[in-house]
Amino acid sequence: MTAQNRYLIKGADLAGAGRTDLLIEDGRIAATGRDATGNGAIGNGAKVIDADGLVALPGLVDMHTHLREPGREDAETVETGTRAAALGGFTAVHAMANSSPVADTAGVVEQVHSLGRRAGWVDVRPVGAVTIGLAGERLAELGAMADSRAKVRVFSDDGICVSDPVLMRRALEYVKAFDGVIAQHAQEPRLTEGAQMNEGEVSAVLGLGGWPAVAEESIIARDVLLAKHVDSRLHVCHVSTAGSVEIIRWAKERGIKVTAEVTPHHLLLTDELVRSYDPVYKVNPPLRTDEDVRALREGLADGTIDVVGTDHAPHPTEAKDCEWAQAAMGMTGLETALSVVQETMVETGMLDWSAVARITSTTAAVIGQLQDQGRPLQVGEPANITLVDPAARWTVEPSRMATKGRNSPFAGRQLPGAVIATFFNGHPTVLEGKLDTPRPGGPAWNE
Repeated sequence: MTAQNRYLIKGADLAGAGRTDLLIEDGRIAATGRDATGNGAIGNGAKVIDADGLVALPGLVDMHTHLREPGREDAETVETGTRAAALGGFTAVHAMANSSPVADTAGVVEQVHSLGRRAGWVDVRPVGAVTIGLAGERLAELGAMADSRAKVRVFSDDGICVSDPVLMRRALEYVKAFDGVIAQHAQEPRLTEGAQMNEGEVSAVLGLGGWPAVAEESIIARDVLLAKHVDSRLHVCHVSTAGSVEIIRWAKERGIKVTAEVTPHHLLLTDELVRSYDPVYKVNPPLRTDEDVRALREGLADGTIDVVGTDHAPHPTEAKDCEWAQAAMGMTGLETALSVVQETMVETGMLDWSAVARITSTTAAVIGQLQDQGRPLQVGEPANITLVDPAARWTVEPSRMATKGRNSPFAGRQLPGAVIATFFNGHPTVLEGKLDTPRPGGPAWNE
């Protein structure tokens, strides 16, 4: 056994459950505690990582990432996006379907899957489109994508709502055959025509077209009833309003198979920032009010909202460095997500680190059916591990990030917590807060 595939993590706090040592061998956790140091690990050439003061989490899993490739490589590539993911502590991401061409066939999802394997930084799981070309008219090749080498289980037209109730019902029925899930971008299109920001006091003052909360809530209400009617799984993307939280809570209380995500930016930022007219704050769904932010945090704390999804949406500089009305919607988020969760949920006392593991890793892996992700840090489990220093503080500098996108809403802001190491299948993709190397053999994996 060589140092290249043996690592000894000493003194890590396992998601807030107490300090221990972890021995990694050949991609798995070989031993913990005294067993990790008592079998000659150091003498046998294991690389030692001092994790005193660090929290160990299962590698983070993102339900909602835009990698842009194929076709929009000016904004992001699978390589740059997954480098950013590794730096953010992620070992798996779900790549949304709104590429060009759209990921609506087995061929395209297999291409994205292959690009992820070649890059080797994280596990890339393509999300298949619900409808052909995201046009909302005909179902895409759901079964073919599920049977492909990419083994797609999550389907979404994210960026566009599946607004036709008949089509949505058919999609929910179809994915039952392979226990898939429809991830809905909840936005009633007629209620948001010309919308530029949250409809409310600030939009009235600024004279910008309003995106009303009911446009999100009405679709969620419809879809949870459809999911109940056909007994299928629904996932609600980027929940942003207090009313949406209440509807999802109501649905869960009745046993409806619904899960939901919230983005880091919706946990921290409000529509008051739009007064600056800085397009970096333009996003869909829009930044909401203080009341909504409080409700989202409470919903995440009590389990109504299941996971944090970044909705990482990089754009070329020219798409954001322009007038508000012309600017693209979206924000980057992979490299700042865990820090924002620490600030909004841990440092406020609403969640402990074991709960952070649940909302950033374990539950997302279950929803997406990622068998080797989100696993407990126990002997025999895949070594997908994130080490974070909760005492660290750092200032966000978009120009120094791995993502191509410079559209971070947290630019210049000091955030708590820093990812010190990320292990993907036992290999360190990040060490001492810096990119190390992709997983060995990644580019040579057989397809």
